[in-house]
Amino acid sequence: MAMAALSCTGLPVTSSLAASHIECSTSAYSVSRDVKPSASVSRAAMEPCVVCMPPSASASRIPLGLGKTTGLYGSHRIEDRSRYRLQIVQQAAPPTVSFTERNFMKNLETGTVPELSELSATGRKGTSGVVPSLPKVDSPRGKPKLTLADLVAPVSDDLQLLNDNLQKIVGADNPMLMAAAKQIFGAGGKRMRPALVFLVSRATCQLSNIQELRPQHRRLAEITEMIHTASLIHDDVLDESDTRRGKETVHQTFGTRVAVLAGDFMFAQSSWYLANLDNLEVIKLISQVIRDFASGEIKQAQNLFDTEVTLQNYLDKSYYKTASLIASSTKSAAIFSDSTSSVSNQMFDYGMHLGLAFQVVDDILDFTQTSEQLGKPAGSDLSKGNLTAPVLFALEKEPELRELIDSEFTEEGSLEAAISLVHRGGGIDRARALAQEQGNLAKKSLECLPQGDTRRSLEKMVDYVLERIY
Repeated sequence: MAMAALSCTGLPVTSSLAASHIECSTSAYSVSRDVKPSASVSRAAMEPCVVCMPPSASASRIPLGLGKTTGLYGSHRIEDRSRYRLQIVQQAAPPTVSFTERNFMKNLETGTVPELSELSATGRKGTSGVVPSLPKVDSPRGKPKLTLADLVAPVSDDLQLLNDNLQKIVGADNPMLMAAAKQIFGAGGKRMRPALVFLVSRATCQLSNIQELRPQHRRLAEITEMIHTASLIHDDVLDESDTRRGKETVHQTFGTRVAVLAGDFMFAQSSWYLANLDNLEVIKLISQVIRDFASGEIKQAQNLFDTEVTLQNYLDKSYYKTASLIASSTKSAAIFSDSTSSVSNQMFDYGMHLGLAFQVVDDILDFTQTSEQLGKPAGSDLSKGNLTAPVLFALEKEPELRELIDSEFTEEGSLEAAISLVHRGGGIDRARALAQEQGNLAKKSLECLPQGDTRRSLEKMVDYVLERIY
């Protein structure tokens, strides 16, 4: 099951790869601190995760309520979650580095998240059962709505070349896996992550007096999109999603087993291209991303319906699942432009804060948009026990919300009541303040770049992410 192991770790993890990838030393071959993996870590690096477990492993499936089993993925309806966490999560999970630890060596002022007390609730107190509207403070209404096409105009030719090349680099050794990969590539997508790679690449090339993008920049953008796509395939399996970007998900079309293998295949293919970039610092950064994806999923599974989860726990998980890829790829783009370590680290900060803002905004929309707009039931994260920023903030003011979550919404109408309490408790407004704070930190990280079209696009990318919550 070597392929399945890739979905957990990507590349074999040694003590140096397990170290934090925020590096401030001038050497590309040194790491900021050393993490000594335990024996269980090295074993976990070679074994398949729960998601990748083949159907033949039915004897080890975890029993659920009402006589069900997990199949290929877990469920939040686990009768003995404590035993499940001990046997599966804590044994299989490699030691991870918190969001705070990853950021402690530089820019501490820009790396901290506002304390809960600093993000005061500004929402109006509504009556029970009534969802208040979002406040209009700082709303960009009246301004023309930003479009992604306008933002990526400086790199539109680069993106076209990437689109033409993506399906070619997947490979054609296995027609079934190739068809599965092509399905999600063919579904389109915004290509936001490779666009960020190209924008940072061009801005930092300008700073280093490099006239044209290097082949490594282009390959990095392709690797970034491949890793993102592989993670989407696996996410759809975990979330049991039927559609993605308006089309059937891979597991709906080809079955769960093929979908898991297709995701593994793309992780493996991206790792091969990554190794051929022949830059150890970039290899460390991007290979850590694949490991972070698994860590984020494990953290989320471990904390379902846990009302003791803190804002820092939430940010750690959001970093692993969303911000890690953006931060590592933007820093890698700067490295290939021969940028100084200071500039490279600021590009990491930009990607990290933008990624966190993106995730917070997504979590807000889960409570403010309709099912039709979301493409999934409103409040679906909460219904599965995934407690996001709006919920965590509202828990401080609404004790009844804690009781509903602890009940896992077994009573009819309890989920709707919980959603109403999230609004009434000011959770949406305070989460919006958190997203805005992260967006401001992302923009601040761009001050090292020269003025020009690419920097303006990177700044407006932050506005594009944030304007969705108004």
